Amino acid sequence: MRSAIGLSDLPDPPSRAPIGRHVGKVASLTPCPRPAQHFRLRVASPGLLPAGPAVAFCFLCLVWTASGPAPLDSPPCERGLMAGARRFRFREEPGPGSDGAELEVRVPQVLHVQYGMYVWPCAVVLAQYLWFHRTSLPGKAVLEIGAGVSLPGILAAKCGAKVILSDSAEFPHCLDICWQSCQMNNLPQVQVVGLTWGHISKDILSLPPQDIILGSDVFFEPEDFESILATVYFLMQKNPKAQFWSTYQVRSADWSLEGLLYKWDMKCVHIPLESFDADKEDIAESTLPGRHTVEMLIISSTKDSSE
Repeated sequence: MRSAIGLSDLPDPPSRAPIGRHVGKVASLTPCPRPAQHFRLRVASPGLLPAGPAVAFCFLCLVWTASGPAPLDSPPCERGLMAGARRFRFREEPGPGSDGAELEVRVPQVLHVQYGMYVWPCAVVLAQYLWFHRTSLPGKAVLEIGAGVSLPGILAAKCGAKVILSDSAEFPHCLDICWQSCQMNNLPQVQVVGLTWGHISKDILSLPPQDIILGSDVFFEPEDFESILATVYFLMQKNPKAQFWSTYQVRSADWSLEGLLYKWDMKCVHIPLESFDADKEDIAESTLPGRHTVEMLIISSTKDSSE
């Protein structure tokens, strides 16, 4: 059996036709002509922010400490810039066999040089998929990786799943944001753990078997792709029937997941957005995902013979 730790021991995957396109880098950090803790974030994708493509924004005063945001009476440069809460309201249209159910989720909206601390289009699409399949969630063990503001995981918890939120153990402020999302939605039972992709730590070893692993826009930095799949592979050893529900935003056609999926004994199914009412520019009373192209994937182990 392949080890999720020894990536170098694995053979190079054979060349195969692509089933998933590369989610390329959308932003880069360049020095800002201000003190060292300030950065200039250059957005390379149209529509991500209202100012348009290739426009440089100087996000000042966006520094979080290892134990969370600095006190509000501290100087602006010593605390993160919290833009308040963002509300998403998921609805089911009333009709035959439908009672017009709705669910509201609130998550913190944070401006930070760690651009993962933002509600991206992929998170809303994945949350919509969970909402569409909410009747299957009660009692399911669900882990969200790279959770950030945790919109999909929080929705799953509100639908009755036993949820664990995780983000990089190397960035404590990311875990702080996960906790804030739990507090905003009155979900004290949701656990938050630090997991670094590709690392086998005490926290990941102590996780119970998971039924569903969630990841929205985690296929962002190409150098992280194999570490993500190695982590998912390790989790699937505890439950071979577990599925990885993932959304990614198409930003480049130069990369494929096919080879890595083959290497890690995984298979992938693309889910049409129209099959869960996500083929529109606004979801959950928000302007996301806008005109971005988002794809929904269900990744599972080839060892799962239940299909």
